[in-house]
Amino acid sequence: MSDDMAIFTLSRRRSFRRVLLGFGLFVVIGLVLRASWSSDSTPIPQTPASKAFIVASMKNDNTDWISENLTGWDLIRYVVDDPKAKYTVPKNKGREAMVYLTYIIDHYDNLPDVMVLMHSERYQWHNDDPIYDGVPMLRSLQIPYLLSQGYSNLRCVWTLGCPSELKPSNVPQEMPADPKAAKTTEIAYPAAFKALFPGEDLPEVIGVACCAQLAVTRQKVLERPISDYHRYRNWILQTSLDDHVSGRVLEYSWHLIFGKKAVHCPNAKECYCKTYGLCDLECNEEGKCGERWPFPPFSTLPSGWPTNGWDGEVRDEAKLAELRRTAMINRTGF
Repeated sequence: MSDDMAIFTLSRRRSFRRVLLGFGLFVVIGLVLRASWSSDSTPIPQTPASKAFIVASMKNDNTDWISENLTGWDLIRYVVDDPKAKYTVPKNKGREAMVYLTYIIDHYDNLPDVMVLMHSERYQWHNDDPIYDGVPMLRSLQIPYLLSQGYSNLRCVWTLGCPSELKPSNVPQEMPADPKAAKTTEIAYPAAFKALFPGEDLPEVIGVACCAQLAVTRQKVLERPISDYHRYRNWILQTSLDDHVSGRVLEYSWHLIFGKKAVHCPNAKECYCKTYGLCDLECNEEGKCGERWPFPPFSTLPSGWPTNGWDGEVRDEAKLAELRRTAMINRTGF
């Protein structure tokens, strides 16, 4: 090949490389500009999380308060004492645990992004609210935080359950004659734990806020195979423990099922802020924020609550508003 031809060929190769380099640079610049336009001018919308209330109820319970006050949620009501109900359970045993497990098993392949597993009544002594009202509590739920956590107890106050409700590693082996005695669940827990969590070490202490109302995500539920949930439900169906005790065993196991440590007692102030957006509460104790949740004198609310008070006194709307202001949650809209 002549010198002129060699120089011409080399020149063509260099020109071709320049064209390729220029084209690549053009593509990169275009992609950068497109990303910039997308973020600055036309935000990409995010699909809202699908949400469902999974409600454990009896036939005569009135759950209209849920759809009347809480929008944007699907309502799936299980009726434990009506075999003809749209959603029911194989046996009315284990209290709300039978409902929660049956729902997960029935819908394992089609779960919403966020589920709130809850009881049916609007006013319950264990609702984490100054007058035990479920509406402001559920309205205030911070969905992005729940999605980030996977599992959250709906109670932030430590009373009852934290920091050490059960100490199953050091209890007598015989069950008390009264199945509702204070230590019955603690005595039953070691054998129950072995059946529920085969191969795992029994914790020395179990601590989690009562009372079996919780939020959990689809992703967290699916971290366990469906066979685990069948095992939990079969244990309830087959155990000789009564309804009260078998339900309480699961009440102090949900946090373990969904990946938390045996003692799961988040700081109350931080919990109220992140779970409910209540970030200005005065909290002088690790597990309590003033009278955000006043300890009730009885475990059953008076008939007609909250219009009727503990001593039968009649409260008007002004009095109810005052109660809420005293508890420092007036800014929730009530």
